[in-house]
Amino acid sequence: MSTGLKISQGSTMQEVLENYPSAQRALFQRYHIGGCHSCGYEMNETLGDVVGRKGIDIQEVLGFIEEADEMDRRIQISPKETAEAMKDANAPKLLDVRMPQEWDLAHIEGATLVDEKLVQEIMSWPKDTAMVFYCHTGRRSMDAASYFSGHGFKTAKSMPGGIEAWTQTVDSNVPRYEIERDMNTGRPVFVPLRSVVSQAKGCVS
Repeated sequence: MSTGLKISQGSTMQEVLENYPSAQRALFQRYHIGGCHSCGYEMNETLGDVVGRKGIDIQEVLGFIEEADEMDRRIQISPKETAEAMKDANAPKLLDVRMPQEWDLAHIEGATLVDEKLVQEIMSWPKDTAMVFYCHTGRRSMDAASYFSGHGFKTAKSMPGGIEAWTQTVDSNVPRYEIERDMNTGRPVFVPLRSVVSQAKGCVS
């Protein structure tokens, strides 16, 4: 483990997740911290308090958080790097792990929307198949890349920032959108990004 850790046992969970976004998934997968009421935490609690409730050694947890962050960085590929790779004769398969409603709003040319059938098909692909997963902002794609990496796929990558970053750094013609919650059902609702629509129409509100 390196000595550049930006957090300590006195860091709040908010500080932990701001410095190490991968910590949320990593803590749940290894220690079952977060994810349900009995093992959840408040963002203003310290990492030491949260870990202490589980009876886990804090130094072990700090080491694992840094290790998980380093692993995440190894399976990331930026939107610009992805765009360049897509021009190659041996271009990676670009896989969209968003919901169909999101795909209908916007998607990257050449990508394939992943469903359960395709997931099963991917498992039979050669383990050296180059794949880049993307979602809206990068969290779901990281889960997907980590999953397939854990199943032996050597070049499964995640595109940090997702299609939102792609629009801002590679192709501004790909529409941006935002996710809201239906007040009655609590289900996600996908709508074009208000700020972009407002600017286009000359609105000031």
